[in-house]
Order: sequence, then C-alpha cells, then structure tokens
Amino acid sequence: MGFEATYADFSVEPARRANADVRYHGARFAGSHLALSAGGSVTLDFEVADTEDVPQATLSITALVSRLGSSPGYAPMEVLVQGETLVEDLTVPGGGDLPHDNVFAVPGHLLKPGTNSLEIRSSAKAESMLWLYRVTLDPVWERGRSERARTAEAARDSVFTYRTELRPAHSASAPWQQAPQLLFHIDRDEHSLPAQLGWRGEDGAESAVSFQANMSDFHGVHRTVDGAAYEYRGRLADRRPYSEETQNLSASVLHRFDTEEGWGGGWHASHELRLLVDDGGAPVERVTWRDQRGNSGVVVLHVPSAEVEVTEVEASDEFDDGGEGAGNLLEDRRSKWLAFEETARLDFTLARPTAVAAYTLVSANDAPDRDPRDWTLHGSHDGHTWTPLDTRGGETFAGRFESREFHLRSRPRAYRHYRLDITRNAGSSETQLARVRFTEASGGQAFTGYYQRYDEGPIGYRGMPVPAASPVRSADPRVASELSAAASSLAETAQTLAALAERLRRH
Repeated sequence: MGFEATYADFSVEPARRANADVRYHGARFAGSHLALSAGGSVTLDFEVADTEDVPQATLSITALVSRLGSSPGYAPMEVLVQGETLVEDLTVPGGGDLPHDNVFAVPGHLLKPGTNSLEIRSSAKAESMLWLYRVTLDPVWERGRSERARTAEAARDSVFTYRTELRPAHSASAPWQQAPQLLFHIDRDEHSLPAQLGWRGEDGAESAVSFQANMSDFHGVHRTVDGAAYEYRGRLADRRPYSEETQNLSASVLHRFDTEEGWGGGWHASHELRLLVDDGGAPVERVTWRDQRGNSGVVVLHVPSAEVEVTEVEASDEFDDGGEGAGNLLEDRRSKWLAFEETARLDFTLARPTAVAAYTLVSANDAPDRDPRDWTLHGSHDGHTWTPLDTRGGETFAGRFESREFHLRSRPRAYRHYRLDITRNAGSSETQLARVRFTEASGGQAFTGYYQRYDEGPIGYRGMPVPAASPVRSADPRVASELSAAASSLAETAQTLAALAERLRRH
C-alpha cells in the first residue's frame, strides 16, 4: 500500500537510503552532514505504488544553517515535489549546535504512481551553508515509520573503534596527546545506537563520553587511577557489524549474557546482552549507557562464586585446650579460633589447586579488640614459597559473628595452599576469628544492575554468562534487524488497514 519506508541519511558517506536514489548539485559531504552552498540542491527519486491510499504524506527534513561570522547565518530553503513548490524561502534556525527537524505536509495530489521526485534547494540568496542531515517521507497514517527503519539500519553497524586523545582538565592551551584506541560494542537487541557511555576499570580508572548523533565523534572526561582528570575525545576510525570475528578485535573479553528483567514481583527472561568496552586499560567492572531512544542501563560485573573445600588448617598459635583451636574455622557453627598473640598466621590446604576469587572472615563472639585489622593473603603451590595475593589495612567488624567478604583485586591463579598472615589486630594481645571461607570463580562473569526504558521507571536487570557452546545468535548481523523491521512494517500495515476500514464504514 502507498509506498515503502523512504529516507536518506546524510550523516555518513555514502548516504544511507531506502526507496530513494539521490542526486547532488553544489553539495559536499562534511563529516556529519551534507553542506549545500548557495543554489545547491539534493534530489530524491522515490517510488510510490498506489496514490489512492495516500491522501497526504509527512515530510521531515533535519537541517541547520552554518554560522556567518558572529551571526547565526542565512540560507533559506526551498522544497519542491514533482517540480512544484511546496516550501519557499524557509529560514531554518542557524548558529546552534543541534540540527532542527522541519515537518511538512505533502498533499496527496502531488504524488503519482511510479517514480516521484523531491528536491531540496539552498536559495541562491544564501550567505552561509545549509547543512542537511536527513530526510524521511511517510504516508500520513504511518508517520515515523521511515525514521524507525533508518535508526534500525544505522544500528546494524554496532562495533565501533575510535582514535582518542587526552589533555589535562582546565588546560585549554595544553596540546591534545594521543591515547589508546577505544573499542566498544553494546547490544541488547533493541536496534538503537548509544548516545552516552560510561565505564570504570578494575584498577579504578573511569571515563564518561557523549557521542555525535551519527557516531562520528565523542567528547567526554577521563580520570586516571591516581585521580588526575582529563578531557577526552575521539574520532571514528572503524565501524562494522557484529560477528564472531568481533572477539578477535581486542584482547579483552567480549561478554555475552543471558538476561532477566525484574518487574511485577518476579524475574522474566529478556534479550541477550553483548558487552565489550576496551580503552587500552584494565578490564571494565562497571558500564553505564543511554541510547538514542532515551533508554538507559547500568551493569556491574562480578564473578559468581562457589565455596572451596578446605582439608586442613594450621595456626601459628591456638587455644586447643579450651576448645578454641584452628579446626573451628572450618566448622559451620558458633565456635571460634583464639591465639594468644597480637599477630598470627593461618595456613589452609585445599582439596585441589583452586583459583580463589574471594574469601570471607567471620568475627568471633566477644572482645572486638581481638578482631584482625591488617593482614595479607598469600598463595603457594608447595606450601613453602608464598606469593602475596591481597593486602588489607584498617579493616573493622561492626558486630559479633559478622561475615565480611573480600574480593581479590587481581585476576586469580590456582594454588593448593593459602596463608592468612594477620599483622595487626584491634588492640588486644589476643587474636580470634569464628570462621574463614574461600570461594572460587565459576563460569565467567555475571552482572547485576538496572534498566530503564524511555519514559518508564527503572526495573531490575541481571545476567549470567551465555554457555560457551552457545552459537553467536547474530552470525548474520542483518537478519535480526530485517526481521524486526519486517515485524514493525506488518504491524503498521495492520494499523493502516484498520484505519482505512473504519473510514469506509463511516462512509
């Protein structure tokens, strides 16, 4: 019915287009738009199947006028359909940073079955440039269909690489310095490009950036591990569809998650989430984003863990005669280990070599001044040569039998023996604990967070790693978008038929 989704997107070269052949005169691609000089024009030739079903069409032209020195600039626009003037001497606001959407009604009698032409001209009286970003055209009953198709097409190329630069904050005169490239891919099967992105590395460095609508550039901030702040900017170097080869673009892990959304008192299966952010630094532990449709999300990565079996524990000292020996640390009951020392050492032997990701200490029943405060966890293959794994200082326990979990800050390696070397307690001449547990990483990283659709409240969001044997669901990057666009088109066609049927009934 009528005509297909019709658009031309001039934010890339060559222009993205659907149901349109494009011709230029006095125009050139300028990075994120088409720049028309005085008298320049763009002509779209598009096909219409049946004009009887199109009493009117909706034309949207996104444009901006370049500045003229300190003034907003001047470049009136003319719009013609089939050579007949639809708009004449329209002055698009100029001088700002954001383009404007200009919407017009195209009378149905100007359209004809077969090939139609739409021409956009910059007036010969123009004193500055007319910047043209995109054009969409829809039957009046299906307004927005072409824009949805355009954004879905643009979102197919969802793996981005940027050349980046840094300069110290509040130092406008300082030169920009080259920084490592930024590679990222975020996709939860919603066919929308990111507008903003933020991330934090496992080492504490963090960044936040905002993108141009066409993804050509970004600008943002970066803070290093030592707290130094920098301006951060990037220029698009490569953009491609997602495929199995995406994993080979970076040494970082491409995360794939089976996800659930929490609402209505329960958890419900959601789309797979693919996540890759690599800025040349430490692996990310937190990612936030907002897409161009206004949806936003936050995910915090963590390692699901399982408790490790400990077969033996030895202590540098213990009150065995009082029933407070080191063996109590392995029992799941309210007992404790007590040493008559202000410092102490505990050596644990595991049932098998294990990469411990975290360990838990449980405070004992009394005397808070006996609680450990400073310690180092070591690992060993043979029980003789020890490697420091995690050091803590100034730690406190808020109550008795309080359980506190400590995650290793470095990537875990497998050891058979672990030593907890307590170098200071809370002030007593004795040291005690109720229990020590070790947990290992299992099955890669999971995430927890929230998701918020545009104009809705936040909901719970969580995910577990996709099993390694699972195939990449989008080996052909265009299939999902084409199916989505087809489904959307069918739904819109159904609405159009319903509206037409209602009009027929009224007449």
